[in-house]
Amino acid sequence: MNAPVPGTTPAVPIPSRTRFVLEHLTQDILTGRLPPGQPLVEIELARRFGVSKTPVREALKTLAGRGLVVMSEFKGTAVRAVDATMARSVYDVRLMLEPEALRRGVLACSDFPGAQEALDRADAAEDRADRSLANRDFHRALYRSCGNPLLVRMLDDLRDQAALVSVAAWESTPSWEREAKEHRRILGRAREGDASGAAHLLHDHIAGFVRRAFPQSATGESRQPDIAHRSEAAGG
Repeated sequence: MNAPVPGTTPAVPIPSRTRFVLEHLTQDILTGRLPPGQPLVEIELARRFGVSKTPVREALKTLAGRGLVVMSEFKGTAVRAVDATMARSVYDVRLMLEPEALRRGVLACSDFPGAQEALDRADAAEDRADRSLANRDFHRALYRSCGNPLLVRMLDDLRDQAALVSVAAWESTPSWEREAKEHRRILGRAREGDASGAAHLLHDHIAGFVRRAFPQSATGESRQPDIAHRSEAAGG
């Protein structure tokens, strides 16, 4: 993504300018160029991107809705910090929803289009941000075939926060090679038609990642009994 030229205003409508700012800020946050806790001052960002404060303000609101920044009436806006509490909140919800969404996709006989392409992009990624975004796309390829649009939207709402967690975790624990192998096992089991086994592997994959990265957050304890029972019965 080409860097914006300071002092130049893109000759496009405000919604497109907002998207322009949003894409750059998202990339900067997920690459660490804007580190956790970094203040985000509207007038400074407007000057940097060559736009008025309106598209910057709208982009920041969108980022706040995605959980990448925090907005405070008194402290202003800043990049969201990642800690065990934040990671546990995001991953607890994923653990409750994502394995079941995958199980339903397998039962619907989905071939999970896009999953292999996302795995290949993750392998070829040159930095943690690109790898995290590719991993995010892989997980979406698994759950988007569940047949429930509301469930897909709920998981979509967590995607950027999960990417932020993974980038922060890989900073201290670069475990992506292990996770790539787990991804392939999950996809292989899903394509074999083993719904319970695939759900079991996905649950353990998600729980294991956050357990390694944030040892004090015991997300692995929240396994859904019905999924665990079905998986054990299937030998998964």
